[in-house]
Amino acid sequence: MKALLLSLALLLSASAFAQTDSFYLLKPARVFDGEELHSDWVVLVHGATIEQAGPMRFKLPANTRVIELPGATLLPGLIEGHSHLFLHPYNETSGNDQVLRESRAERTARAVGHARATLMAGFTTVRDLGTEGAAYDDAGLKKAIEKGVVPGPRMIIATRAIVARGAYGPSYGNPDLDLPQGAAEISGTAEMEREVRTQVSKGADLIKVYADYRAGLGGTAVPTLSVEEMKTAVVTARSLGRPVVAHASTNEGMLRAIEAGVRTIEHGDEATFETLLLMRNRDIALCPTLAAGDATSQYAGWKKGSDPEPARITAKRASFGLALRAGVPICMGGDVGVFAHGDNARELELMVDYGMKPLQVLRSATSVNADVFGWGDRIGRIRKGLLADLIAVDGDPSVTIGAVRNIRLVLKNGVVYRQ
Repeated sequence: MKALLLSLALLLSASAFAQTDSFYLLKPARVFDGEELHSDWVVLVHGATIEQAGPMRFKLPANTRVIELPGATLLPGLIEGHSHLFLHPYNETSGNDQVLRESRAERTARAVGHARATLMAGFTTVRDLGTEGAAYDDAGLKKAIEKGVVPGPRMIIATRAIVARGAYGPSYGNPDLDLPQGAAEISGTAEMEREVRTQVSKGADLIKVYADYRAGLGGTAVPTLSVEEMKTAVVTARSLGRPVVAHASTNEGMLRAIEAGVRTIEHGDEATFETLLLMRNRDIALCPTLAAGDATSQYAGWKKGSDPEPARITAKRASFGLALRAGVPICMGGDVGVFAHGDNARELELMVDYGMKPLQVLRSATSVNADVFGWGDRIGRIRKGLLADLIAVDGDPSVTIGAVRNIRLVLKNGVVYRQ
């Protein structure tokens, strides 16, 4: 109850600020505009949009409120590229038990808290890639955020996601059980087309397919959808103005997804250099989700910092290095939900640890994600006319990426949610 009252107070105060201060001038020590760093910029916000950005060479409106941000860096609101707001960390409750033992009402209540934590951490937009058994409740949460019922990031949603029949879970190896599943099951192109149309009708902004999964003997990852099934998804979704993204960890699963024409590939653990070059040449982006493997390895007993790296982590570090060498467009997305919402910065820190420069990582989390997700004309940069999704952090994250955790200010659509 206390948390609910706090959220309501936050919303009311934010709305009042937005209405009574129609112009604000933000004066940080430096501005990262989504592409480059500037030391002499200010940013003027008017309502929901950016009115001016650059050196102070314009006249201020009479009612402008000035917000001094000494020592701080102003950035576009960060964009989480791979989120599951309806999941919570697997070391609290397994994925299977979340689907089978937690009611959708409980999962939605949790998701409201997750959305608020994400926004307060400076992530003003999330691409949420599947409710994992919570049906189309992401569409309801998205609408509640848009209406101002609860605070949260802008949501780009996949609703249920799509898997090959019999390839996903929950499953306890008992053929007598017909269990609820964490995604929509299909078999064949006709069912794929029907499911894509259904998910779009329920509010999906994109379609997520599982090109492979741990359905092989002994739980090994194997391709599960055919090229034809995924092509059907791409053609159907494209006709409805939606992209398709693919979970793919095996090289063969990635090749099938590439041939089908997906927009992004999630994970990409076993990619060869040749496959990554093919992605680059076809402008298919990779969302490597480094933080998910880091988290699950620790749940399994790895004592990071004292134990040697598990083989899985070493292999992931190597595959990420191949992707950098190949020049694949790289999105920032951590598969958050596997680990705690609000700790999204963990992925940015690992991207630097695995070989990216901090400035490259900041681009991935802002302008690159915005462009890849089809939102580059609205968010992801600090530019006149774009939405006023802005955050300020203490320090310089282009030097020390961990500075993105030092949140001083969060605006979404020009509304101040944290100051």
